[in-house]
Amino acid sequence: MAIMDILTVPDPRLKRKAKPVTEIEAVQSFIDDLLQTMYHTDDGIGLAATQVGSEHAIVVIDISEERNQPLVLINPQITESSGEFIGEEGCLSIPGYRSKVKRFESVTVSYLDRQGQAQTIHSDDFLAIVLQHEIDHLHGKVFIEHLSRLKQEMALKKVRKFTA
Repeated sequence: MAIMDILTVPDPRLKRKAKPVTEIEAVQSFIDDLLQTMYHTDDGIGLAATQVGSEHAIVVIDISEERNQPLVLINPQITESSGEFIGEEGCLSIPGYRSKVKRFESVTVSYLDRQGQAQTIHSDDFLAIVLQHEIDHLHGKVFIEHLSRLKQEMALKKVRKFTA
């Protein structure tokens, strides 16, 4: 297993859209690396493959306090959404910056699990926010794109200071 570098804004690779995974067996070691990279961070609770420069449509999430309950989503898609929620978000690709973001309060996501079995997950709590955040990455979108232009510029300035 390997710890991979996490891309930070404004790296253009973060704008790439992920491609569906067709060979589940071929991405198993990559999933291990993605999990290890997420767990290596101090506060990472989710990581999309696009954040490490991969075009695989894979997301890993672990919101457990013990950080020992990984959720692996391959080719995830939001199939239902409702309500509205505004909460504070941060991102491993935008270190040192947090802001309030409007999201759906409730989502249903269809995906393949690590064994390639079709699954559906429904959430109307914190996991719903994390799912939307990570799936946005697979669409080439970072959370600051939900903010005003001024707040986006503030975020970029903060990242430049943080990564300098």
